[in-house]
Amino acid sequence: MEQLVPEKAKVSPFLVFFLVHSMQVGIGVLGFQRIIALTAGYDAWMSVIFAGLSIHIIIWMMYKILETGDGDIVTAHSFVFGKKIGKLLSLPFVLYFLMIALTLLRTFIEVVQVWMFQDMSTFWYSFAFCGLAIYIIFGGFRTVTGVAFFGVVLPAYLILTFFFTIPYADVKNLLPIFDHSIKDLAMASYQMSLTYLGYEVLLFFYPYIKDPQKSKKWAHLGVLYTTVLYTLLTFVTFTYFSEGQLQKNIWATLTMWKVVEMPFVERFEYIGIANWNIIILPNFCIALWCGSRIIKRVTNIKQKYGVLALAISTLIFINFFKSRDQINTLIDYTGKIAFFLNYGYIPLLFFLVLIVKKVKKK
Repeated sequence: MEQLVPEKAKVSPFLVFFLVHSMQVGIGVLGFQRIIALTAGYDAWMSVIFAGLSIHIIIWMMYKILETGDGDIVTAHSFVFGKKIGKLLSLPFVLYFLMIALTLLRTFIEVVQVWMFQDMSTFWYSFAFCGLAIYIIFGGFRTVTGVAFFGVVLPAYLILTFFFTIPYADVKNLLPIFDHSIKDLAMASYQMSLTYLGYEVLLFFYPYIKDPQKSKKWAHLGVLYTTVLYTLLTFVTFTYFSEGQLQKNIWATLTMWKVVEMPFVERFEYIGIANWNIIILPNFCIALWCGSRIIKRVTNIKQKYGVLALAISTLIFINFFKSRDQINTLIDYTGKIAFFLNYGYIPLLFFLVLIVKKVKKK
């Protein structure tokens, strides 16, 4: 490995579960149901499962790539292409993580502006959020991991709130099953895979895991838990809404919270949105950490300067996305790039690593 990570900076293997899962559950969970139902109707629940299962193959490939040099993706690039070209190929990932951070924060701010505070300043909210993220990342990777842990555990109670929809559920909405073509299901699986994205961060924090071989099962369990969560939420949504109703709700998850009635709260969706801060905070921190880590590995600039550069870039670019169409364009481009990376580039790198291994042995 090119840069040794001190033992005190590493995290336990089981924490990979929280790092992988927290990156997969972001802002997409608030409205993915409408998008997949538009393509495959209420057969789309099958696409949720297919897309989730396909990720396990990509995770397996990632571990095979990372085991080669016992390092991160920069080490793998150097192994296959040589040091100079390897570092050059790693640089685009800085822009990739900047796009992820930008998409996450801008989409969440849009939800807050639409549902709660219409006149809320995009810049000042972003400024406060970036300040908190910088403070967390400066604490080191273990601090970022701790935030990811609490980002999964603390809002876990929100799952229980969806039981309030049971009295209004109609299982007949799911019938007839297999009413759509394989092509429709495949297209819905592609759309769903965009919601699942985020697990590729494993390629960047792998050297920070103690005894990384033991983390394999936790990475797979993290993906499995995400798949189960999305599948259950899909069933709940499909039984609560008719297909016509669902297409009129951009954020179906938030709309379902409107039926939650408690003696001490009138509008539970406000609590849900506020809690979503805790869910997207680790996503944002991990994205900035990964981007700044690549800057450090490629240029030897201190990571804290990379974090500051990415945070300032986020603050600048976020002001260019004002309308719904502009935000949708950002989401679409980020999703397509992430899909190509996970289902195109990672398998390609996996096969290149295998070929180079065989050539070097001979």
